[in-house]
Amino acid sequence: MNVLEHLNEALDYIEQNLENQMDEREIAKRACCSIFHFKRMFSYLAGIPLQEYIRRRRLTLAAIDLQDRSVKVIDTAMKYGYQSADAFTRAFQALHGITPTEARTAGHSLKAYPPMTFRLSIGGSEPMKYRIEQKDAFQVIGIRNRVTPIASGEHPGVVQVWKSTDHERYAKLKSLNNQAPYGISHVHLGEGGLFGKQDFDYYMAVASTASCPEHFTHFIVPAMTWAIFEVEIPWEQEKWHRIYGEWFPSSGYEQVEGPMIQVGPEIEAGLEKQVFTEEIEVELWIPVVKVR
Repeated sequence: MNVLEHLNEALDYIEQNLENQMDEREIAKRACCSIFHFKRMFSYLAGIPLQEYIRRRRLTLAAIDLQDRSVKVIDTAMKYGYQSADAFTRAFQALHGITPTEARTAGHSLKAYPPMTFRLSIGGSEPMKYRIEQKDAFQVIGIRNRVTPIASGEHPGVVQVWKSTDHERYAKLKSLNNQAPYGISHVHLGEGGLFGKQDFDYYMAVASTASCPEHFTHFIVPAMTWAIFEVEIPWEQEKWHRIYGEWFPSSGYEQVEGPMIQVGPEIEAGLEKQVFTEEIEVELWIPVVKVR
């Protein structure tokens, strides 16, 4: 059974258990990878987090069930994992724009999210530049902010760091960079990310052996194996698809929990909005482990 079949077996398990308690470990088992890697891969390929997909599928089926007027709202709520009618109503209205009761009335539009399927696509015509590095633990020093992610565009919490950093502080930060990776590193720590919903810590930082100066913060990146991709920004969905849909399935590696680091680009300190008029080469560092 190939990688594509494993992924679709995981999706089949989800579809067969929308009315049951979902076991993420079983999902990962069907996909033949860790749950951490599957959730990350799913988010980057599907464009939404795994739990959001499950929620949409359940509320799609709930809307169909409610067309039967003999079905009670509370029974439908319990069927799809909601412990109260109020919680179900809030979730239903957030997705469909109307309440479950209104959904029974003719003339209202509802949203349907069909089951997903991973399909074979023709790729690999363009080379992907990457290298695998094993690196000892190292320190990064920088400016941290807690970020609430948004669906698209630059996350406001990240932009806040850029525009609130003056030229003097930015120059001081750059001067501390005395070991690899060289350049300004944009570090993401936590479950959040491009398509995540959970808050994460963002650091605009540099790798350094120096003592952390006042008004900066630091942390130690543990010893890890890294898959380092040479890519160009601005980011496009296709670039994530190539990494998670082409490289990972054929590489024998899985992503593991740890910081994701983008080395570059430089920013213009203090600006309200960063404007990049041309593609800029950066490195994307993803922590990985060899699994086959």
